Amino acid sequence: MRDASHSLVAGGPVRILAPNPGPMTLEGTNTWVLPGIVGEPAVVVDPGPADLDHLARVRTACPEGISEIWLTHHHDDHTGGAERLAVWTNAVVRAADPRLSQTDPFQDGERSRIGGHEVLCVTLPGHTADSLGFVEFLPGGAVLFTGDTILGRGTALVAWPDGNLGQYLATLDKIDGLIERWGISRLLPGHGPEITDPGACVGRYRHHRLRRLDQIREAYASGRTSVGSLVDAVYGDVVGATRQAAELNVRAQLEYLGLA
Repeated sequence: MRDASHSLVAGGPVRILAPNPGPMTLEGTNTWVLPGIVGEPAVVVDPGPADLDHLARVRTACPEGISEIWLTHHHDDHTGGAERLAVWTNAVVRAADPRLSQTDPFQDGERSRIGGHEVLCVTLPGHTADSLGFVEFLPGGAVLFTGDTILGRGTALVAWPDGNLGQYLATLDKIDGLIERWGISRLLPGHGPEITDPGACVGRYRHHRLRRLDQIREAYASGRTSVGSLVDAVYGDVVGATRQAAELNVRAQLEYLGLA
């Protein structure tokens, strides 16, 4: 019986779910394996946290080895295991951030070929400044790996001050353009299930962000000008990591509105 933490996406990538569930990670981090053709190594997108059992499952899912490890952004729940996995497999780590990339950092529009399929790197800043996505052109239609820019459930964090709401809104427009240009049929996120209605999903994300901005304007005009009071007014009774995320979102919204 196949391990429940592994799942196949028809026509290509394999998802290996990391055992780090939580309010910010949903069921856990999705590690994506892009298999090579027979006799050629795989590429791993987001190896996840430094959990030895998880990294061992990733390595087992790559019987021909791993040539490169790609990072969608620098957050530890995506990158924590990268160095150890690289040492185990002699793989090269690549990212947009030159501090994480062991070779030339990724550039927008860069193309690779894996398992007989072309893969296009696209910059998607907003969640973080270094956020990336990858479009893989599969026989059944193109897919986009979104990291934490779009999640399989709920909405994404704009991780202020590294994250930027203006960039994030522009990135949603960019993803819309990618969907239309390349006929992207599925979004493969860093957390949560795959998304099979990409255009509608981006529309929901945009609507959510604009609605939040309206709520922040209204609350601020009523005299709630501190971050804490705005969180209470707009996000309600949230605690712990969820409240911390709400505070970062509010700071990003205030900066966008010129109210910071």
